[in-house]
Amino acid sequence: MPSVTLPAKENALFKRILKCYEHKQYRHGLKFCKQILSNSKYAEHGETLAMKGLTLNCLGKKEDAYEYVRRGLRNDLKSHVCWHVYGLLQRSDKKYDEAIKCYRNALKWDKDNLQILRDLSLLQIQMRDLEGYRETRYQLLQLRPAQRASWIGYAIAYHLLEDYDMASKILEEFRKTQQASPDKIDYEYSELLLYQNQVLREGGMYREALEHLDNHEKQICDKLAVEECQGELMLQLNRLKEAAEVYRRLLERNPENWAYYEGLEKALRPVNAEERLGVYENAWTKYPKGLVPRRLPLNFLSGEKFREVLDKYLRINFSKGCPPVFTTLKSLYNDKEKVSILEELVVGYETSLKSCNLFNPNDDGNLEPPTTRLWVQYFLAQHYDRIGQPSLALEYINAAIESTPTLIELFLVKAKIYKHAGNIKEAAKWMDEAQALDTADRFINSKCAKYMLKANLVKEAEEMCSKFTREGTAAVDNLNEMQCMWFQTECALAYQSMNKYGESLKKCHEIERHFAEITDDQFDFHTYCMRKMTLRSYVDLLKLEDVLRCHPFYFKAAKVAIEIYLKLHDHPLTDENKELEADTANLSDKELKKLRNKQRRAQKKAQLEEEKRNAEKEKQLKNQRKKKEEDEEEIGTQKEELVPEKLAKVDSPLEEAIKFLTPLKTLVKNRIETHLFAFEIYYRKEKFLLMLQSVKRAFAIDPDNPWLHECLFRFFKSVSESKNVPDAVQTVLTQQMSRLFGETNPKSFNEAFLNKHLNSIPHRLAAAKMMCYNDPSTQKRAVELASGLDEFLSHRGIQICVKVLEAVRDGNLGVCKETAEAYRAQCHKIFPYALAFMPPGYEDDVKITVNGDSATEPEELTNEI
Repeated sequence: MPSVTLPAKENALFKRILKCYEHKQYRHGLKFCKQILSNSKYAEHGETLAMKGLTLNCLGKKEDAYEYVRRGLRNDLKSHVCWHVYGLLQRSDKKYDEAIKCYRNALKWDKDNLQILRDLSLLQIQMRDLEGYRETRYQLLQLRPAQRASWIGYAIAYHLLEDYDMASKILEEFRKTQQASPDKIDYEYSELLLYQNQVLREGGMYREALEHLDNHEKQICDKLAVEECQGELMLQLNRLKEAAEVYRRLLERNPENWAYYEGLEKALRPVNAEERLGVYENAWTKYPKGLVPRRLPLNFLSGEKFREVLDKYLRINFSKGCPPVFTTLKSLYNDKEKVSILEELVVGYETSLKSCNLFNPNDDGNLEPPTTRLWVQYFLAQHYDRIGQPSLALEYINAAIESTPTLIELFLVKAKIYKHAGNIKEAAKWMDEAQALDTADRFINSKCAKYMLKANLVKEAEEMCSKFTREGTAAVDNLNEMQCMWFQTECALAYQSMNKYGESLKKCHEIERHFAEITDDQFDFHTYCMRKMTLRSYVDLLKLEDVLRCHPFYFKAAKVAIEIYLKLHDHPLTDENKELEADTANLSDKELKKLRNKQRRAQKKAQLEEEKRNAEKEKQLKNQRKKKEEDEEEIGTQKEELVPEKLAKVDSPLEEAIKFLTPLKTLVKNRIETHLFAFEIYYRKEKFLLMLQSVKRAFAIDPDNPWLHECLFRFFKSVSESKNVPDAVQTVLTQQMSRLFGETNPKSFNEAFLNKHLNSIPHRLAAAKMMCYNDPSTQKRAVELASGLDEFLSHRGIQICVKVLEAVRDGNLGVCKETAEAYRAQCHKIFPYALAFMPPGYEDDVKITVNGDSATEPEELTNEI
C-alpha cells in the first residue's frame, strides 16, 4: 500500500492519469500530474511522480523519466505502483533482468495484482526463465481459474520444461471444461486438440496420441494434419499395413509430395532396389502426370535401369518445357557414373533433335517442337557450368539465345556461367540484360541487384532496387526498414572488398539490429497466441527464436564484422591525407595526373551524392515534422544513428568483434569458422586458455582444416616463446600441447602436415605460409610449394588460386612480383574468364546502367584523348 493516500479529488485526478496513459494521451496525463504535484502537500507523492516519469518516457524524455521515477520510488518504497512503473521503464530499455526484479518487489506489496503477474510472466517467457514462468502462471491460474489463458499458459510452461505428461494432463482437464458439440466445427477448439496431440507425440506417448486423434477427428478442422500425424504414429507403433493405407490416401491428395513416398516406403519396407522401384512404378500408373515418383527412383537406381528411368524422366520434362529440371537433378552430381550417363543422354538428345527433331533417330511418333531442343541446350549449358567447363556452357547458351532472344531464363543462366567462371562484371552485365526484358519482375530485379553488389557496383544496385521501393524514401533506408537482409549482407561484402570498412560495418550492425528487433517482436505474440489459440505456431516461434542467430544472414554479417574488426586491430585507420602523400610520392607525372583526374571525378561525384542525401534528409525531416504535428502524442525513442566513420575508428575493435562472436559460439558451434574466429580474437588478446579452448573445439570438428593448421602453428609457437605465463596456466598448456602435438617442435609439426596433404593446394598454401612465418629464409621453397598448379593437385579452383596469388602479392609468402606475375599468367590459362587473373593492362571500362544499356564514362574518354 502507498504510504501517502490521496484525498478524493486528487485520487480522481490520479485515476485520470492512468486512463490517459492507457489511451496514449500523454500531454493530458502530464497536465493532471502537474495539478496533483502543484499542491504542496502532495508535491512528493511517489506514485504521481512515478507516473509522470513513465509518461515522459513515452514522450522520449528518458533522463527526466528516470529522475522522476527514482524520486517517486525513494518517497514511497512500499508502493507496488512505483515498483511496477520502474519495471516498465527498465523493460522499455530492454533491461529485462532488472525489470523482473522490480516486478518481484512490486509483488511483495501486492502479491495478487493480476497486471503485475501478467507483465512478470511475459518477461519470464521472453528471457526463458521457465521455472519462474511456471510459478507465475500457477499463481495466475489460482487467481483466475475461469480464464482460458490461465490454463493454457500453465500447460505451455510444463511443455517447454519438457514435462509432457503434466502438460497433457492440464490440457485434458481444461478440454473437459470446454462445451464443444461433436458435430460442430470450432477452429479454436480444433487448435487446442492439435496442440494437445503435439504434446503427446513429443512426449513419446504414441498410442495415446493415435487414440486421441481417432476420438476427436471429427472436431479437428485441419484434416490434412490429422492424416499426416496418423501416418507418422502408425509407423512409430509398427502398424505398417494401416500406415501404408494412410500414405496412399495422402498421395491421392498430393502425388508430388516427397515425404509421402518416404512414408510409404517405410510402411512397405522393400527389401531391395527392385521392390523399391515397384512402389514408384505403381505410382507412375496411378499418376501418369506425376514428376516426383519418376524423380525419386533416380536416387537409388544405378546402371542400365538408372539410364532407362532417367531417359523417360528427361523426355517428359524437355517436351513439357520444364525450366527447373536441372535443379531437381543437382543431387545426382555427387555420383560421377550417373553424371556421365546423364551427359551422354542429353548430348544425344541435342544431336538427334538437331538432325531429325526426335530424341532418338530410331523413335517412332510425333516430331518434337523446336522448343524441346531449346530446353535441352538450356540444360546442357547448366550441366557444363556445373562440371567446370564454362566454354562449352557458353557455347550452348549462346546457341539457345540466338534461337530465342526473348527468353529471360537463358540470360539468367548466361550470367550464372560468367559468375562461376570468375567474371562477375560480365555476369552483372548479362543479368542487367535479363531484367531489361521484364522490368516489372521483382525477382529478376533483385537478382540483378545482387549480381551488381557482387561486382562492387553498389550505387547501381541501389538504383535497381529503387524501382520496387517506396517513393519519396531513399532505397537503402526503405530496404533497411523492410529488413531486406540479403541486400544488406551483399552490401557489407561489397564494401569490405572495396576497403570501405565503416560502410560495411554499418550494414553488419543494421543486420544485428534486425535480429534484436525480431527477438523483441516476441512480446506481441505471448498474449495474442493464447487468446487466438494458435498454440502450435506459438511454440514453434519460441523454438525458432531460441536459435535465431544461427541463421545464415546473421552468420554472414558476423563473419564480415569480425574480419573487419580484426583488420582494424592489426592496421588501425590513419589520417587519409598522410596515406595519400605516401602513395603519390612513388608515382610518375603521367600516373599522378591520371590520379588527380580520378580524384577530381570522385570528389565531384561525392559532392553530388552529398547534395542528394541532404535533400532526401530534408524531405524526411519535413515528413517527420508533419507527422509530429498530426499526432504529437505518439513520439517514439530514436535509435542511435550508425555513422560509418565512427564505426571504423572504434577504440576497442576486439571487444566489438566479441559481441558478434558470442551468439555464434552458442548457436553455430558446429561450424569450424566460429572457433577459428574465436582463436584469432583471443590470439590478439593473448588469452592462452581461451586460445586452447578454441583450437580444441575446432580440432574436434575437422582436424585437417588448413586454417586450423595455421592457428595451431601460431598457438604452438606463441606458447613455446611465451615467458610471462602463470605457472598454473603453463601446466595446463603443457599437458594439452603434448596431447595435440606430441613431442615435436613447430617446424616438424608443419612438415608433418605438409607431407600428409602434399596433393592439396589449400593445405600446401597453409603450410607454405607457416614456413615463411617461422623462417623467412625459406621463402623460395614456400612460394614454389604454394604456386603449384599440376593437374593431380586437388581443390584447384578459382577461389583458392586467388588466395595463393594474394599471398604472393601481399607478403605472406614474401614479396615477389615476378613470381606473382608468372603465377597469374598460369592461372589465366586455366581460368581464361576469371577477372582476378586478367593481364595487368586489362581494364573493364564498361559501366553498367539500370536500363540494360552499357556505356563508358565520357569524362574518362576525354582525359584519355
